[in-house]
Amino acid sequence: MDSESLRVEKDSLGTLQVPANALYGAQTQRAIENFPVSGLRPWRAFIWSMAAIKRAAAEVNRDLGMLDDELAKVIIKAAQEVIDGKWDDHFVVDPFQAGAGTSHNMNANEVIANRATLLLGGRLGEYHVHPNDHVNMAQSTNDTIPTAIRLGCLWRLDELLAAVDGLATALEAKSIEFDDILKSGRTHLQDAVPVRLGQEFGAYATAVRRDLERILRAAEGLRRLGIGGTAVGSGLNAHPEYHVRMVEKLSELTGLELHESDNLFESMQSMADAVDFSASLRTLALTLVRIANDFRLLSSGPSTGLDEIRLPAVQPGSSIMPGKVNPVMAEMLDQAMFHVIGCDTTVAMAAQAGQLELNVMMPVIAHNLFEMMQVTIGAIMAFTDRAVKGVTANREKAEGWLAKNAIVVTALNPLIGYSQGAALVKEAMERNVSIKEVALEKAENQTLRHRDEDRPVTTYEIKAALSDLRKLTEGGIVGEGGGG
Repeated sequence: MDSESLRVEKDSLGTLQVPANALYGAQTQRAIENFPVSGLRPWRAFIWSMAAIKRAAAEVNRDLGMLDDELAKVIIKAAQEVIDGKWDDHFVVDPFQAGAGTSHNMNANEVIANRATLLLGGRLGEYHVHPNDHVNMAQSTNDTIPTAIRLGCLWRLDELLAAVDGLATALEAKSIEFDDILKSGRTHLQDAVPVRLGQEFGAYATAVRRDLERILRAAEGLRRLGIGGTAVGSGLNAHPEYHVRMVEKLSELTGLELHESDNLFESMQSMADAVDFSASLRTLALTLVRIANDFRLLSSGPSTGLDEIRLPAVQPGSSIMPGKVNPVMAEMLDQAMFHVIGCDTTVAMAAQAGQLELNVMMPVIAHNLFEMMQVTIGAIMAFTDRAVKGVTANREKAEGWLAKNAIVVTALNPLIGYSQGAALVKEAMERNVSIKEVALEKAENQTLRHRDEDRPVTTYEIKAALSDLRKLTEGGIVGEGGGG
């Protein structure tokens, strides 16, 4: 870059060259040079939430008589432009940075200060509006960054909940569609008593809905804002009314339900609310991995696997094997959720690394929380639309496996007891015939004894016990509709 495309700025460490047209300034440029780590930029949620704080602060400080009306007006306009996404390209600090997020905070301060200076007719770097004295008035990195984390997560909460609800709804629709399909249940990946395919899908839907409830509960903790605590929680350099007014103003500007912190010192020290929210996303991720893996198992084969469900063919499955189709959406969901679980681990490790009055690891907490939400929303929506909504049942295969399942002998337990039933299973498997066939043979030969009475079991009793396997699947759902 030649000298004509640069301008010289000055901060407390001295002078520094900055790109001539950049809205950011010297402190952001130092961060660019100090942290060339990942090549990543801040998530939009982090830019939006910081700009919302800066706009709210300008309004509150103006109303409290702390900030000149004209300066407040241009700061509010510049901050709103950032909120609207107009200057995203000027937010350039790598997520892996030091100082609890000072670099991201100053990036926001400098962009807004320079843009406000332009609005006043000045030139970039002249700072008629000062990044620290005006844009950052009554603030510190230590209270703006944790507040921005909370706001950024809440900003996308409805989008996340809609994606999760959409998946649960799609699974519920399939549970109704598949309710009359009897199949072999499996525990330990071994044959178990019958279930209905609809019951399997209904359980998936309920698990996802319960995760949605966990996310909602955890999100409540994010609504407590520590803005106004400034550096350590004492509120030094902020007006006594600043905290209360900032919470009210941010609620008004964002449309979010927000609350005052009952202890600003705790709000500075602890990232437990962020950890709790992260953990709720991790729990959802674990549920989704389990469901995705079940989809892979149930659709395995098709010729040599379970083949009880068929997933939509969305792309060829092999570059060498013609006609092969893979469960790619389930595989994608697995990988996405592995990543989310890794992000949660980072959040947990960073949260415990705080010391005394501050957690300096907040930038990586912010980045991973916003990434978790982005990946979770995108992965769930894709899986719902391109896998769940189009999944079909293979009734013939599901009922065929059930016909071969010797564990339906469990239905005979009240008649012949556990020991005789185990012997029937062993013989049926050795002869490769159905349990019903073996049981009827022995009943005809009068070699099966009643469990509680000193008499042989009749063939009529065997047929009656095994006549309606659907009865073996009833129950298990409490509430309206019973086990139907």
